[in-house]
Amino acid sequence: MNKASLNKIYQKALNLEFLSVGEAFELYKTAPLSDLIYIANEIRKIKHPENIVTWIIDRNINITNACIARCKFCNFHKKPDDEGIYITTIEEYKQKIEELYKVGGNQILLQGGLSPDLGIDYYEELFRKLKQLFPDLKLHALGPPEIVFLSKKGKKSITEVLKRLINAGLDSLPGAGAEILCDRVRSELSKGKCKASEWLEVMRQAHILNMPTSATMMFGHIETLEERIEHLFKIRDLQVEKPENNYGFLSFIPWPFQDEGTLLNTSQGVYNTISPSDYVRFIAISRIILVNVANIQASWLTVGISTAQVCLHAGANDFGSIMIEENVVSSAGANYNLNAQQMQTAITEAGFIPKLRNQKFEILVF
Repeated sequence: MNKASLNKIYQKALNLEFLSVGEAFELYKTAPLSDLIYIANEIRKIKHPENIVTWIIDRNINITNACIARCKFCNFHKKPDDEGIYITTIEEYKQKIEELYKVGGNQILLQGGLSPDLGIDYYEELFRKLKQLFPDLKLHALGPPEIVFLSKKGKKSITEVLKRLINAGLDSLPGAGAEILCDRVRSELSKGKCKASEWLEVMRQAHILNMPTSATMMFGHIETLEERIEHLFKIRDLQVEKPENNYGFLSFIPWPFQDEGTLLNTSQGVYNTISPSDYVRFIAISRIILVNVANIQASWLTVGISTAQVCLHAGANDFGSIMIEENVVSSAGANYNLNAQQMQTAITEAGFIPKLRNQKFEILVF
C-alpha cells in the first residue's frame, strides 16, 4: 500500500472512526511500527488525557484443576480421573483472601475450568459463602466457557445461569477462554470449549444484564494474521450492540501464547512466535481498531516489564494486576513478578502516573 493510501487510513484512525477489515489488515501488515505507535498513542491521549496508567490488586484462585476442555496450551489442568485433582476448600479461600486483604486488595479472579462434578448449585453456594465471610469482596469469576458449560450441563439458558450467579454474588465476568474467536483455531486448540459464537453470546447477555466484562486474546500460535484481525472486529462489533450506558467490555487484554511444556509445543512443534516488537505492534493495532473499548492492558506477566512499558506509549493505558497468585500461564513459562511498589515504579519510570483501580476502572485511594 502506498503512503497516500496509508495516510488516509491514518487520518481515519486519528478521527476515531471505525476502520474496515481491509483497512485494519493493511495497517497491521504494512504500516511502519513507528506510525502505528504514534497513532495509537494519540488515540490513547484522546481517550485518557490525564496521563494516568491504572493497575489493580487482585488474586487469581483456581476453584479446581479438573477440566475436560483439553486445551493444548494449558499445563495446569488435569483430566477428571487423574491423580492430583483438587477442589479449593473454604478454609483455603479464607487464607488466600485474608492474605489479599493484607496487601490492600479485595477482588479475586476466580476460575474453575470445566469440571463435570461441579454444577451451578455448587458455584452459587460458593459465591454466597465467600460473600458472607467477606462482604466487600469482589468476585471477578468464571468466564464464557464455564457459563456455556453450566448452561448445557443444567439445561438452562445462558441468561438464567448469569442471573443466578449474579444473585449469588458474581460482580463481573472475565473475558477468559477467548483465545482466538475463530472456530478453525478453537477446534484445534480446545476441542471441549465453547464455539466463538457461544463465547460472544455469553458476553452479549452479560452486557444486557449490565455486568462489567473484559475481553482477552491469546495469540502467536496457529492463527493467521487475518484471524487476529477477525477477533478484534468481533469484539468491536459486539461492543456496538451493548445497551447505551451499560458497562460492556471495559478492557481488552491480549497476551502471547506461552509454549513451555505445552502439548501444542511438544506434540506439534508450535512455538510462541511473538517478539517484543510484534507485541507492541499488536497493542497499537488493538488500540486503533477498538476505539469503542475504553482500556487496553499490557500483559507484563507474559512479555516482561520493559516491553509492557513500551506498550504504554503504543496505546495501552492499564498495567493489570500485581498477580499475587497465578497458576495457568506461569505453568507454561511466564515467570515475571511485580509487587505493588514495583508496579508503581514501573509505571512511573515509563512516564505515567500510577493509579490503583477496581474492576470497573474506578480510581481508588491506596
